[in-house]
Amino acid sequence: MELHTDRLILRPPEPADFPAFKAYFMSDRARFTGGSPDPILAWNRFCITLGHRIMRGYGVYIIVHRATGQPIGAVGPFFPEGWPEPEIAWQIWIAEAEGKGYAYEAVSAARGEAAKTLGWMRPASLIAPGNSRSQALARRLGCQYERDFAHPHFGTLQVWRHPSP
Repeated sequence: MELHTDRLILRPPEPADFPAFKAYFMSDRARFTGGSPDPILAWNRFCITLGHRIMRGYGVYIIVHRATGQPIGAVGPFFPEGWPEPEIAWQIWIAEAEGKGYAYEAVSAARGEAAKTLGWMRPASLIAPGNSRSQALARRLGCQYERDFAHPHFGTLQVWRHPSP
């Protein structure tokens, strides 16, 4: 299933999205989302993105810029093993897509769909403490910081709570 906004298409991940994800994951842009310069780890993490839908029946969407057809990030419901609860996750993969409201547009659409299809009325989003851009987006989305969560691989993450739809 795809979601459409004014400027974006949100669609399930495809193997062809791996090069864009890999470039993001192996860059400094992914420092708050578990990125690494290791191409094998990039492959493994992308396979988690693909397989999550099989394991859970839902998963993140790839954010595609309508005008260019370029994948620019990922957004949506995510609940990997080890997470304290399901979340609405987001990543913007390319610097050129920052500051244009794409993340806000994508998260709003994905959050609405998660409420409608999964019954997620007040989902969480997990954000690394130093990720000020994601914290600012969370505030813009109406989220409030709730608590810290100690993840065995990612360290301390902040749980931000979304408002009811």
